[in-house]
Formats: sequence, structure tokens, C-alpha cells
Amino acid sequence: MPQVSVRGKLIAHAETVFRRQGFHGASVQDITGAAGVPKGSFYNHFKSKQELAAEIVRQYSRATDLSMLERDDGRSARERLRAHFASQAQRTSSTGVQFGCLLVTMASEAPTAGEEVGTAVRGSFSAWVDVLAEVIRQGQQAGEFQSTEPAGDLAAFLIDAFEGGALRGKATGDATASMRSLDLALNVLDR
Repeated sequence: MPQVSVRGKLIAHAETVFRRQGFHGASVQDITGAAGVPKGSFYNHFKSKQELAAEIVRQYSRATDLSMLERDDGRSARERLRAHFASQAQRTSSTGVQFGCLLVTMASEAPTAGEEVGTAVRGSFSAWVDVLAEVIRQGQQAGEFQSTEPAGDLAAFLIDAFEGGALRGKATGDATASMRSLDLALNVLDR
């Protein structure tokens, strides 16, 4: 089996460190310690903690499973949206509901974490809205959703409800909070 590069180790372990400690709570020493590499090696691969955090956010976003949003499996738009968010809830639960979603953790600190992190967070949310909006448009065109609000606004609303529930779940330890909030938000699509 090929050896994982130092850069790969830093990326693999930084996600956990950022998720558990937040951007500002995580030091380069924390990240290199978790990766088991010398602190000095960090700067051979990243110019700053911000650069690494932005890369983590982009990788997290790219790793989001969007397969259940595809329409060729015969499920309704509502079923596909719910399955997608259930997968996201499971993803968060598998890494510890008390640590929450990495994207929300980084979003909450983006205003003070630097432009590079903020740009990565905004890009991730924008891409997520775009993908969900397409499914919502399909549901609107099929008559499944009655709401005439713009699909992009509805997609952002679903994300806000889901992530808000996840944030509450993080604070309370309730792994079901995000999906309960999402189910309520999905009802808005019928109005």
C-alpha cells in the first residue's frame, strides 16, 4: 500500500481537529500533532492555517454524496431531497453530533478566519444551493411542490433549517434535531 504523504496526513487529520476545536481553537501544533508530523513540515505544504482550512472545506464539500438527488431512480423530488439530507445527518452523526457539521463550524468562524476560508465556505454553500435548487425546480415543474418561491431561495431555506437544527443538535446532543427541522421545512414547499 502506498504511503500517505505528509500533506495527505495534514489534510486527513486537520478536518477532525477543526471540527472538534473550531478554526480559532485549532493551532498548527494541534494539527501537526494529530497528523504525527513535525510542526515545521506544515509550512512545506501550506502557507497558513487559513489555506489548509479552505482546502478542508473544499474537500468536505466535494465529498458530499449527491447521488440520491439524481432523478433516474424513480423517487419523487421530496424523497430525493429527504434522502440527501438524511445522508448528511448520518455523516455528521458518524463523526460525532457534538462536533456538528464541519461546514457550519467553519461558517460560524469564517468572518474572522480570513478571506480564503470565507470564500471556500461561501462557495460550498452556493454549490449546495445550486444542486438542491435543480431538484426543487423539478418538483415544481412536476406539480409535486406548490410553492412558487424561487427554487434557489427554497434550497437555501432547506439548508438553513437543516443546519440550524444540526447546530441545536450540537448544543443539546440531539442527533435527530436536523432532520426534524428539515421535515418541517419540506412542508413549506407545499404552500
